[in-house]
Amino acid sequence: MTASPHLTDDERFPLIPESSRGLLARLREHEAAPRYNMACGDRLTGEGLRRVRAFEESLVRPVWNEGEVPAWVREFAATALLQVPIYRKRGGRADAFEALPTSTRADIAREPWSFVPDDQPLDDLIVYYTAGASGTPMNVLAHPEAAAKRLPLFRAALRERGVSLDGGLDRVSIAFVCSQRTTLTYASLSSVLGGAGHVKVNLNPGEWRHPDDRARFLDDCAPEIYTGDPLSFADLAALPQTTRPRALISSALALLPALRARLEARFACPVIDLYSLCESGPIGVSHGEGFRVLPSDLFVEVLDGDGTSVAPGKRGEVTLTGGRNPFLPLLRYRTGDWARLEHRADGVYLLDLEGRAPVVFRAVDGRAINNIDVTTVLRPFALARFAVHQQGDSSLRVRLNSGDDIAPVAAALRSIFGTDQAIAFESFEPGEWKVVPYATP
Repeated sequence: MTASPHLTDDERFPLIPESSRGLLARLREHEAAPRYNMACGDRLTGEGLRRVRAFEESLVRPVWNEGEVPAWVREFAATALLQVPIYRKRGGRADAFEALPTSTRADIAREPWSFVPDDQPLDDLIVYYTAGASGTPMNVLAHPEAAAKRLPLFRAALRERGVSLDGGLDRVSIAFVCSQRTTLTYASLSSVLGGAGHVKVNLNPGEWRHPDDRARFLDDCAPEIYTGDPLSFADLAALPQTTRPRALISSALALLPALRARLEARFACPVIDLYSLCESGPIGVSHGEGFRVLPSDLFVEVLDGDGTSVAPGKRGEVTLTGGRNPFLPLLRYRTGDWARLEHRADGVYLLDLEGRAPVVFRAVDGRAINNIDVTTVLRPFALARFAVHQQGDSSLRVRLNSGDDIAPVAAALRSIFGTDQAIAFESFEPGEWKVVPYATP
């Protein structure tokens, strides 16, 4: 999130008086703090906080029947077709929802302004710059309330594992940890959490005055929860910390079960896998073998290439309608992720979720191998990240983190590709984060 360098702390924290910002000063001036590179605040007004509270109170587990388009979705579409330039230009009717054109990440990257409704004031506009897991950059226009409403969804996901996120003055509630060459880092406060602290840090040792400061600072913060991705959590687990969070919330990259188990043993707390996008916020929370749709203001479809719902049990592209970002109302937005949609009594599930379209490999004997099958054989290994690319000569180029055990991974891959499969192993470059997990010629 970018913030104007001219904002004062009074503007960043309208609801948190200066007398209650002692924690912010301590986090900024801590002798072991990272080299922060930005200032950030929630910018919530009193009315904004009331709307966030109302959103939290209204949260219910979304359920709709297979083949059904709920009435609120058609009403949302009717408003979007009238008020949002890109949807108005493309046309269509809300009562023929299934025939409406879809939108994509490329549309947002090309013209983010065209998603802003005509009647939306621009006073509280903020901009997220994201490259996503694909590495393709784009700006996402957003609103402070949309960012704040992630917290009720975090709480809903945590409650499913019996964990609370309490907040309160003079405590750090959330530490967002990254492991990247460079990223934005800051200390902030949350009005939604009663003035509690929120820090974003980069575990890259080069971002700290001394590598040992990472564990010292995070131990002193003793956050209620950590948020991050599997790679950053694997690096976090290697630090000599002594404090224990209530939970870890992982997103952005696939979390393999073996790594989840290792993290839960290391931190003695649940690790919750969250399916979330910058464009939409949280979408689903891990539940059993899939992700249960979390917010009640998102309608989820699974579509084929023509924009038609796939047959029950078939995989298709996850497509979203709704959301809570007034600068980016989503109408049949193709996420680039693929899954099966299943309706159950306790909610709507996304199963076999994978980023990007399916990739088909070829075994030594010419058989087709879906990337889902590759994920399945890699599930027993505690890999923070991996990339399996098939070359033009059918050999595999596999990249892992330095120190990962190669031999069992090679055996697992050969169990499906064939015992004679040629595999070349390499390590990821230091600081490399944007990884395409599967590719073929």
